[in-house]
Amino acid sequence: MAEAGTVLFHVALVLLLIHNSLAQQSLLNSGTERLALLDLRSTLGLRSTDWPIKSDPCNTWTGVHCNNGRVAGINISGFKRTRIGRSNPRFSVESLVNLTFLESFNASGFSLPGSIPSWFGYQLGSLQVFDLRSSSVTGPIPNSLGNLTTLVALYLSNNRLAGSIPSELGRLKQLSVLDLSRNSLTGPIPSTFRLLRNLSRLDLSSNYLSGSIPPGLGDISTLQSLNFFDNNLASSIPVELGNLSQLVELNLTKNSLSGSLPVELSRLRNLRRMEIGDNELEGAFPDGLFSILDKLQVVVLSGNKFDGALPSAFLSRPNLQVLDVSHNNLTGVLSIFSSNGNYSGVFFNLSKNLFYGTLPSTFANFSMVDLSGNYIQGKVPDGSQSNIILDRNCLQSVSNQKSLHDCKIFYAERGLSYDKFSFTESPLPEPEPEPAHVRKRRRKQWLYILAGLVGGIGFIVILVLVMVVVLGKCNRTIANQRGSANVGPVPEGDSPSLPKDPTVISGLRDSFTYEQLLCSTGGFSEANLIKHGHSGDLFQGFQDGGSPIVVKKVNLHSLKKESCMMELELFSKYSHIRLVPFLGHCSENANEKLLVYKYMPSADLASSLHRISDFEEVNSLDWITRLKIAIGAAEGLSYLHHECNPPLVHRDIQASSILLDDKFEVRLGSLSEVCIQEGDSHHSVLTRFLRKPQSSEPGPSGSSSVSCAHDVYCFGKVLLELVTGKLGISKSDDATTREWLEHTLAYISVYDKDLVTNIVDPSLIIDEDLLEEVWAMAIVARSCLNPKPSKRPPMKYILKALENPLKVVREESYSSGRLRTTSSRRSWNAAFFGSWRHSSSENAAVPGHTNREGVSGSKQPGRVGSYGSSGIQHTSSNKRLSNEIFPEPLEMQDVERQDEH
Repeated sequence: MAEAGTVLFHVALVLLLIHNSLAQQSLLNSGTERLALLDLRSTLGLRSTDWPIKSDPCNTWTGVHCNNGRVAGINISGFKRTRIGRSNPRFSVESLVNLTFLESFNASGFSLPGSIPSWFGYQLGSLQVFDLRSSSVTGPIPNSLGNLTTLVALYLSNNRLAGSIPSELGRLKQLSVLDLSRNSLTGPIPSTFRLLRNLSRLDLSSNYLSGSIPPGLGDISTLQSLNFFDNNLASSIPVELGNLSQLVELNLTKNSLSGSLPVELSRLRNLRRMEIGDNELEGAFPDGLFSILDKLQVVVLSGNKFDGALPSAFLSRPNLQVLDVSHNNLTGVLSIFSSNGNYSGVFFNLSKNLFYGTLPSTFANFSMVDLSGNYIQGKVPDGSQSNIILDRNCLQSVSNQKSLHDCKIFYAERGLSYDKFSFTESPLPEPEPEPAHVRKRRRKQWLYILAGLVGGIGFIVILVLVMVVVLGKCNRTIANQRGSANVGPVPEGDSPSLPKDPTVISGLRDSFTYEQLLCSTGGFSEANLIKHGHSGDLFQGFQDGGSPIVVKKVNLHSLKKESCMMELELFSKYSHIRLVPFLGHCSENANEKLLVYKYMPSADLASSLHRISDFEEVNSLDWITRLKIAIGAAEGLSYLHHECNPPLVHRDIQASSILLDDKFEVRLGSLSEVCIQEGDSHHSVLTRFLRKPQSSEPGPSGSSSVSCAHDVYCFGKVLLELVTGKLGISKSDDATTREWLEHTLAYISVYDKDLVTNIVDPSLIIDEDLLEEVWAMAIVARSCLNPKPSKRPPMKYILKALENPLKVVREESYSSGRLRTTSSRRSWNAAFFGSWRHSSSENAAVPGHTNREGVSGSKQPGRVGSYGSSGIQHTSSNKRLSNEIFPEPLEMQDVERQDEH
């Protein structure tokens, strides 16, 4: 036993020596690299909890990986900056030059505003992985990146990169992944990409690329994923793409591709997803194209001009989950569906085509089929209607079908027999004419009824006017007695005035002690710091019961004391469910004031719209939640603008000031800048309650920031963030933002729903009905962003429009390719748009979109770049374009025509 114990002792000693030796090897042994890391820590504003200065970077620094004592990898993805770092974020990584063995740099989700420095391609010769996804990067892609010949993966998606794609990237012979999606890149796809023989994934989606698809891409035998979604690529699909034998995903949706579907694509035996919707492809499906693609799971060919019959090969794919061929010209009967086929779990979308004939009984075996907008006739088999959408067909005993006239013409033009059993054509019996004396007596009765109605209405109007006059005098008397109106109850006998510098305001909730808040926030430690706000630092804390709170620490030396008092007095006089819940305050320290709020679990819109999961996947809010947030924020602003007397202006509406609870209910935050609207008649009365700021700085488009119109403009930018998914628009008003707004607004037209799809957030999954809501929100956003403040709609009408989005866009009839305004649309426009009239000089031109009365049937071109207003000729055609984007009420249009004549 003793010998065994001795052996174990020696073994343990050897293992300990080996461990110590390995630990010694992992220590950073380069002083130059240590200094470089410390400098990088400073310039990026990284927290000491992530990179502690007194410990070894290779052993304890989060995201730092070393090989043989040299830095080989840096991963700061999703890191939080220090307070100072957040105040001045920038692309400052010059210290990387000294990390000569660096193989990986990952800053995805970490804000690095600025352009990629050109020296990256000359100094980081060992780099293999370069990841800047969602990092707020701007400017062009440097040509020098083509010198990084060891690069394996290049991720630059979801930024604001502009310019063309450098052809020098074709020199990256080792590259496996190239992701440049969701940027503003223009120009053609470089033909040099054919040289990337090790490429497995190429994603250029959601840009402004033009030209044709390079045929040379078919030479990349290793390519598994090819995504050109949402660009402006034209010409035909190269037949060379059929050589991509390893291709698993192909997405060419939302381009301007024309021609036929190449039969050579049948060689893509490993293809699982084929998405080529919303293009200009035409012709019949080639014979045998889908007969041998056994691995297909998703096929989307909607929104093209395909005709002919639906191949039966579609239905025999063993792994098929989705087949969408809607919005085409496919025709024929539906007998191709086999009675022995197992279609459970498969979604078929055959809507908006020209299918006819009767429904086979086999449809009872399907999970879901959309056959709406066809010409199916006859009866519906028993057990089928629950899983089939059959609107707008020619069926019997089914609601919402086409008219008898349309169905008869369709079948007659094709020489087919039509069963019109479901329609009743027998004329109704004509009523016998009334005798003359009966008609005379009935006219007298109507005259008596009309006279009674007019008299009754006149009496009611007079009574209402008398009550208004009496109540107005009473209100003025009360206001004179109290000194203000609608600012909260004043107890009997109390003085109406407040002390100039109150420490405790009676209308607030119970105050906290300094010790309570100090303990709850861990001594206001940096670990509990949420962010550095412009009115104070925000810390997370916990009350004695464990419920979370947020404490704002206001330093009265560095910030105006008035802003803090303004916020305190706001909560003492006003309350609303859409304002952030205020729990109390602490004024024990003469140099600091502490304000306590309820904690919002979902943070704010800026951080919740796109969240990066633990698996580095971007999870975006769905459309229903986005619309809910927009309505909630509009409710809060409508309260400030219209229910508070005098009207209050928020002055800081942006995505970060829209706070969200655990159910994504909105609470407006950042209330330190709230003040009375400039020029309000009550301003002098309530100056002591909500002090006017020292200066009235100009807002967007020349409007004063102390006006409700300023809030409306900022809210319009928030709505565009919800529609496009582009964050940072609402907090900025620089030249880049204005250029982006000008380009984006050009794709919002009340007469063209499809145009808005060019700017919709690609992460949104929306059907046709939801697209109408997105379209409506975009129209509302554009009305909010009118350059003239007087023409922006009031917030109460914006709220009404968001609560009823379909009323903004839906019409009852069409005429000559243009929508004809109906009486219901007229009343809605009168309520929402009012008398705001829009001249042609106030709207940017739609790229490539001249006059809707021009060439009929032409497809709206994709995005081709930014357009300014300087080049717009003020002609009558531009006047029509303006009215399409912002329809005027018919009453206003009639007045304008009379003035012109």
